[in-house]
Order: sequence, then structure tokens, then C-alpha cells
Amino acid sequence: MEGWKMSGKTLTLLAILAFVTLTVGSFVWFIVTWDKSAEEPVTWVDRIELGAS
Repeated sequence: MEGWKMSGKTLTLLAILAFVTLTVGSFVWFIVTWDKSAEEPVTWVDRIELGAS
């Protein structure tokens, strides 16, 4: 393909596609490798820290 060049529009669309692919892929990886038993729940509140009895 001699003299073949991508337009600015094509490069922009490829950059957006690469970003979306990377974002979705990292989110899927995070969900698939999540170990629920290794993490404490975020909603758990220690009453002693708040000063309540």
C-alpha cells in the first residue's frame, strides 16, 4: 500500500476505539478477578470509631 495515509477522522476514531476497548477490558478483568472473601465490605462501620456505645 504505497502512499496510503489515514485521515484525521480515522485516527480519532481508532484512538476512541482503543480507549473504550482498554477501559471495558480493564473493568471486565477487575470483575472476573474479584475475590469477595479477601475484601472487607465497604458499608461496614465500626461503632467504636464513631464514639457510640
